[in-house]
Amino acid sequence: MRTLHLVCSAVLLAAPVAARAQGPLPLKHAPQPTAAAITAGDLMTRLYILADDSMQGRRAGEAGNLKGTAYIEREVRRLGLLPAGDGGTYFQAVPLVRRTVAARSSLAVDGRNLELWTDFTPLATRGTARRLDGAQVVYGGDAANPGIDAEQAAGKLVLVSSGATSAQVRLRLGPQSPLASAAGIGLVLAGAPPAALVAQARQSSLSMSGAGAAGPQTLLLTAQAAAALLGMPVDSAHPGAAGKTVHGGIVYEETPAPARNVVGILRGSDPRLKAEYVAIGAHNDHLGMARPIDHDSIRAWNTVMRPMGADSRVTGPPTPEQQQRVAAVLDSMRRADPDRPDSVFNGADDDGSGSVAMLEVAEAFAKAKPRPRRSILFVWHTGEELGLLGSRWFTDHPTVPRDSIVAQLNMDMVGRGKADDVAGGGPDYLLLVGSRRLSTELGDIVEAVNKTEPRPFRFDYQYDANGESHNIYCRSDHAEYARFGIPITFFTTGLHRDYHQVTDEPEYIDYPHMAAVAQLVHDVAARVADLDHRPLVDKPKPDPTAPCRQ
Repeated sequence: MRTLHLVCSAVLLAAPVAARAQGPLPLKHAPQPTAAAITAGDLMTRLYILADDSMQGRRAGEAGNLKGTAYIEREVRRLGLLPAGDGGTYFQAVPLVRRTVAARSSLAVDGRNLELWTDFTPLATRGTARRLDGAQVVYGGDAANPGIDAEQAAGKLVLVSSGATSAQVRLRLGPQSPLASAAGIGLVLAGAPPAALVAQARQSSLSMSGAGAAGPQTLLLTAQAAAALLGMPVDSAHPGAAGKTVHGGIVYEETPAPARNVVGILRGSDPRLKAEYVAIGAHNDHLGMARPIDHDSIRAWNTVMRPMGADSRVTGPPTPEQQQRVAAVLDSMRRADPDRPDSVFNGADDDGSGSVAMLEVAEAFAKAKPRPRRSILFVWHTGEELGLLGSRWFTDHPTVPRDSIVAQLNMDMVGRGKADDVAGGGPDYLLLVGSRRLSTELGDIVEAVNKTEPRPFRFDYQYDANGESHNIYCRSDHAEYARFGIPITFFTTGLHRDYHQVTDEPEYIDYPHMAAVAQLVHDVAARVADLDHRPLVDKPKPDPTAPCRQ
């Protein structure tokens, strides 16, 4: 699942380091043939392959993701699904590029040149950045709560005070933010940008080539550079204060970064309905690698301070009581594992769990008779972590007629959900998002099928409310299908302490729980595929060109 906000922190690439220094992982099964039934053992076998350190965190545009998609393709081919990618293959190429700030990037005000990487630091953009040349500077107030409206920000370089002095800067910039209309956003730091953060910004980033609506170019600015742009010290400015005109801009150099969706079809049995599809999706990518850090220290800290991993809001330093709790948790881990360096974001739950659950569902369908009446379309999307790029590419360039897709069922992070992972969790816990946003009937089908399961789930709809602060509905691949009016249901067991951490490892997965989720998705897909009609869309369809809104 992709993150909600832009997070800039120092990340240094390193060679992968095994999660444990010695001995086998406690739950690992030796590779074995998988069976037609959806089982915990098969899921474990698959996940320890896909989330292995050798996959290097499966970051889209990098070698590890190509390894991961090669494994998925081999399995899809073995199961006999029909290829539905490019040119008769199972792969659909997604045009990612690696973007690097060019040395010729420049900014000037009143004839004074600002120095790249000293006075200003450009932050990577996911798509096309708006032009800064000729933009008027305006002061926007506090970054967390801007004091200007969208009309005042439109087309301008808006300077906002972040107050940040550490190696981490956060900027919430959703579609409803007044700053979304700006040409650029300059975050004014309390001091010079930390060297580690500048080093990260100088590295290349991944984006879609020429795709996506243009957005603001974000910069980190020193107080001195901000004063030159405003014509006054930031401390003296009030929101709406007009500054100077900026000249120049940020120039990016691009090189291709191979990435691919994996697409296969199980052909339906009905001569007429087999031309329609029930789509099942998950994302095959994760975050790659980082500098080596201590696995157990991160897990102990998150157990106490960040129970939702990267999505947790830590508002201040730990209290003495919290420090004691962290130390106690770490001590208990140290007794089992005295040395545990880690550098790979394995993404076992996010979204290795959904990817291997899809393989199990595909195998169950492929080996069963009779087949469903409609066809089943399986798409393992790439680039979800970069901003839903693979699913956007697929829905913009579908390999089957878009209007032939009657529903899309998305699995992202379906491997956890225990009581010590999420509040209210347990063996029957499952989060549903979006199941009735376009089609009341689809939501009713999911509920009805669940009641027929050997152990029905207790559905949690807490993240499905309009305006929900975590914005979960817009953060996974189903959102790209929903923008075209395709009914969706998003299945997830929720955010947990290992979300977007190197500690998201196969050993922490609840495999029986994941098998039950996969079985439910299989059974919902089968029910929809056998309907004599498409699930009725009885809610307003969104504008496919508009940003997603919860």
